[in-house]
Amino acid sequence: MTAVGPSRRAVVAGGALLIGFRLAAPVRALAEGGEPLGDLARTPALDSWLRLDPDGQVTVLTGKVELGQGIRTALLQVAAEELDLPQAALTLVTADTARTPDEGFTSGSHSMQDSATAIRAAAAELRALLIAAASSSWQVPAAEIGTRDGRVIGPDGRAALYGELAGAIDLHRAARLPVPLKPPAAYTVVGRSWPRVDIPGKLTGAPSYVHDLRLPGMLHGRIVRPAAYGGRLLDVQTAPVMDLPGVIHVVRDGSFLGVLAAGEFQAIQAMRALEAAARWAPGRTLPAPAALDSFLRSAPAEDIVVLDRGGAALSGGRTFAAQYGRPFIAHGSIGPSCAVALVDGAEGGVTVWTHSQGVFPLRRALAELLRLPVARVRCIHMEGAGCYGQNGADDVAADAALLARAVPGRPVRLQWMREQEQAWEPFGPAMAASLRATLDADGRIVQWTHEVWSNTHTQRPGPAGVLLAGQSLERPFPLPPPRPIPMPEGGGDRNSIPLYAFPAVRVVYHFLPQMPLRVSALRTLGAQLNVFAIESFMDELAAAAGADPVAFRLVHLDDARAQAVVKLAAERFGWARTAPGSGRGFAFARYKNLAAYCAVAAQVRVDAASARIRVGRVVAAVDSGQAVNPDGLRNQIEGAIVQATSWTLFEQVAFTPEGIISRDWNSYPIARFDAVPEQVEVHVIDRPGAAFLGTGECGQGPASAAIANAVADAVGQRLRRLPLRLTL
Repeated sequence: MTAVGPSRRAVVAGGALLIGFRLAAPVRALAEGGEPLGDLARTPALDSWLRLDPDGQVTVLTGKVELGQGIRTALLQVAAEELDLPQAALTLVTADTARTPDEGFTSGSHSMQDSATAIRAAAAELRALLIAAASSSWQVPAAEIGTRDGRVIGPDGRAALYGELAGAIDLHRAARLPVPLKPPAAYTVVGRSWPRVDIPGKLTGAPSYVHDLRLPGMLHGRIVRPAAYGGRLLDVQTAPVMDLPGVIHVVRDGSFLGVLAAGEFQAIQAMRALEAAARWAPGRTLPAPAALDSFLRSAPAEDIVVLDRGGAALSGGRTFAAQYGRPFIAHGSIGPSCAVALVDGAEGGVTVWTHSQGVFPLRRALAELLRLPVARVRCIHMEGAGCYGQNGADDVAADAALLARAVPGRPVRLQWMREQEQAWEPFGPAMAASLRATLDADGRIVQWTHEVWSNTHTQRPGPAGVLLAGQSLERPFPLPPPRPIPMPEGGGDRNSIPLYAFPAVRVVYHFLPQMPLRVSALRTLGAQLNVFAIESFMDELAAAAGADPVAFRLVHLDDARAQAVVKLAAERFGWARTAPGSGRGFAFARYKNLAAYCAVAAQVRVDAASARIRVGRVVAAVDSGQAVNPDGLRNQIEGAIVQATSWTLFEQVAFTPEGIISRDWNSYPIARFDAVPEQVEVHVIDRPGAAFLGTGECGQGPASAAIANAVADAVGQRLRRLPLRLTL
């Protein structure tokens, strides 16, 4: 079995050769006329995105991955629309370092604006090439030729299947732009809800995840790690473990310790025996969790002035201040991280099947870790059971590759245990924010100050030193120093600039280079806390001004699209009406101030005896530009609301000075079925022809703030730290 790349026999048998690489000269980021090109600007070769086979089948290639956001369906719709092809004639290949373009990470709600935009432009050019080929063959002006259902159709009724023209088309060249895109008025696919292509297999139990992958001769691996960060392996007695049934190999390299066995349960039993046989030096001490907020605000920081506009506030106004915060949050992936790795016995190349969000960056990190040329490492994406940020997917891929190196020619499947997932994944950083604002005599905000304290929100591969295994080897790789993510997207300061039109605004990011817990990307990065703080404070200021919260927001907004989502959410919620015995809350944000607009209205009830908060009806409005799959957009916002409910009411990583103690679902509770909102409505504002705006992370911040504002409305108690805890 060849580990890296297709064999010569496979290429010959396949009937079509696809060679994907970047041509030297990138095309313009915008086509003439202002049409965005997405990642086609970085990877201009048409055959990096599309392949047309002689049978008329089109393969669509993307460097982005399916994380449950429905991107596979939306990308197919975009290609089907521009190519006038039925769904059955399209095949989508997601991130594979041997086949697809390098689009970095699937993160930041960039898939549509980067990959879908590129595929749309490439598909439009392929359609133009097909028409040009028919025009040349028929001696008919291209303007008189059209396409329908995989056929090129002439004015006299002549038709040719796409496959019949494939031999006359060279896709191995850079895109030649501009190419006219299909006008939105002619859309028959985009803007309509296609059923998700990934759902049937998941509902029927078909193999859908990397966890389901089974290869001939596969072994099972497990890893042993210390009880706390920084623990160093002093000694381990491996002989008794090797005598256990099914055990094939024990691997030790410095403090990296793992075992291989024929069966999965045998590997687990051997792991437990290794745990008992290992002696570790103590790890580093963590701060007291009760002092987390003061720790954040007093830790050494690099102060970054994000925005300073408008100067000081007018004299004579009323000034208000408030502080907000959130704890460390886990990804809470339902399925623990998993990977399968194979080291080719003859060539020494490595293939890894992984649910990483960035197969190309992971490939480079694994090559460094294994001290191999990058060309000898291949990473193939398969879905994982939970993600949205850097969970343990990259780390477990490194673990599997190191174990597979000990048994060349045999695939190794390695899955973390639940307690390993909860203790060792990179968490979403704890954060603190201080806000101050001044109201003038008319109740308008004339000055706004926002300060936020947070660590980095990304420690992704990159270098091998960001991988747990890379830090544990006898010859360890250094952990690179954490860096802030520059604005306008930002990390801890993401969405710290309010979209509202305030005359004077100052925003400062206190970037913390060191944090006690391992941290990296979690869905929305810093936006959830910043929006929670801004939108909670807006409600407090509205109350001080004696204004309705929705009207107060509208009077401070001069963005027409922002006003539209606020008005739509309030209207569909029935903001003017109140439900007895409950509270209502509202919140709004534009994700990163450059992606989708989202407004959320929420109703909550509070049980006076138990202080339990119950989320009732939630209504959201979203504007993400051109809506490719409206049902898919609604899925994303519904998921954001459910996730935000869990973050807002339940989730926080628990730790003591000795280490992480929230290692299961009892110690790290998430929202169960009885805690999800009772009713969720999502209303999509479709803007045909507008640019795609990222949607997947736009709803968490507004939903968290709307719930908190509803709680304050219900009980008259303002809670400023997550998760919300009432004292009645």
